[in-house]
Amino acid sequence: MKNFTEMMKQAQQLQGRMAEMQAEMERTVVEGRSGGGMVVVSLNGKGDMTGLSIDASLLKPGEGEILEDLVVAAHADAKSKVEEAMKEKMKALAGGLPLPPGLKLF
Repeated sequence: MKNFTEMMKQAQQLQGRMAEMQAEMERTVVEGRSGGGMVVVSLNGKGDMTGLSIDASLLKPGEGEILEDLVVAAHADAKSKVEEAMKEKMKALAGGLPLPPGLKLF
């Protein structure tokens, strides 16, 4: 029974560290950029958009489609950075063990 008790302690510690990591990631903000920095999208660690910056030169009539593409590209850039940050945090939490393939972080 001693092994089981020790495993339960370790599971509780891991759960506590996971909660801390999730709170830290919620406070983390990453920026994705496109168009040479003319469009910047900010996401928090949960993947929620927290900001959008668009260079005024893109706000011309007839530039709508380009702007839409740049926003999508900046969002994709930011999302990949959030996912990478989450993977690094999870790897540190798991003691350097690799994450299972296909694990969705949010």
